[in-house]
Amino acid sequence: MRPESTARRVLAQGGALVPAVILLDGRSGSGKTVLAESLCALSQGTILHLDDLYPGWDGLSAGSRAVATALQTGTYSRFDWDSMQSAEQMSLCRHGPLIVEGCGAVTARNLHAARAWAAGSPVHSIWLECPTDVRQARALSRDGDMFRPHWEAWASQEEAHLAVERPLALAAEVIHCR
Repeated sequence: MRPESTARRVLAQGGALVPAVILLDGRSGSGKTVLAESLCALSQGTILHLDDLYPGWDGLSAGSRAVATALQTGTYSRFDWDSMQSAEQMSLCRHGPLIVEGCGAVTARNLHAARAWAAGSPVHSIWLECPTDVRQARALSRDGDMFRPHWEAWASQEEAHLAVERPLALAAEVIHCR
């Protein structure tokens, strides 16, 4: 996947109708954040990182559920990874596309909330599929010693989440990464 060309293609799909919300999902290290940053730069959108919603290393499900609440209220409490506690209240920006990225972004509940947020404008959901060895190398290169002790536990949470929420079946598009 080449992030900038992929972002251009995603944004051009609707012609003049750029998606109001883009949900990017995939397992750790699959390239969600890099693609979100390319989409944001090209669209003048804003990014809601699920990393800001997960309440710690055991919080994948809670972070995923928090997406719909954030879209419904327009606000969320950012999680501070340094203090390992909830931090300041944040507001979602209504100008330009909202790009929601992180494992847990694409669920039926989040898609419903995204459609309500978009108020009739397009919503696009993407699953990024990437081999485990590539994902692990990327994630550990990016987050190093901080993530290393949590890789297996996080992968287990991903497995449980995938079995319950089935994001691959819900995504409008699947992008294969290398």
